[in-house]
Amino acid sequence: MAEANLYGGLIGGLLIGLAATLLLLVNGRIAGISGILAGLITAKFTTDWFWRAAFVIGLVCGAALYGWFRGAIPLQQQASNSLLLFAGLLVGFGTRLGSGCTSGHGVCGLARRSPRSLAATATFIACGILTVFLMRHVF
Repeated sequence: MAEANLYGGLIGGLLIGLAATLLLLVNGRIAGISGILAGLITAKFTTDWFWRAAFVIGLVCGAALYGWFRGAIPLQQQASNSLLLFAGLLVGFGTRLGSGCTSGHGVCGLARRSPRSLAATATFIACGILTVFLMRHVF
């Protein structure tokens, strides 16, 4: 089973890299999900809106196809719905405050050797480590 997970991660990573590369080469756009989604919400039915919609639909369909072929991933919700909603709003606020999300900075920004993306990604990782430590050992 570990070998199947290794190949699944490898294939997924390659597909993410391919999608990010194609979006940059074809549209000249960075594949930052928060920016793509924000543009989808604010753009009216223009050519900009259609590629954003196709990207988001592809994300959802990719997950659905994985579930169809490999079976559902067993999930165990460890927080209340209201806490998850609050956390999601905090993440959305943070992506706007940081001018991008982990996909835009971590995947595309680092690949372009952006110093700003390196600082943002290091901050994401440090905050994640600190949060896990606090939740497991302090709270």
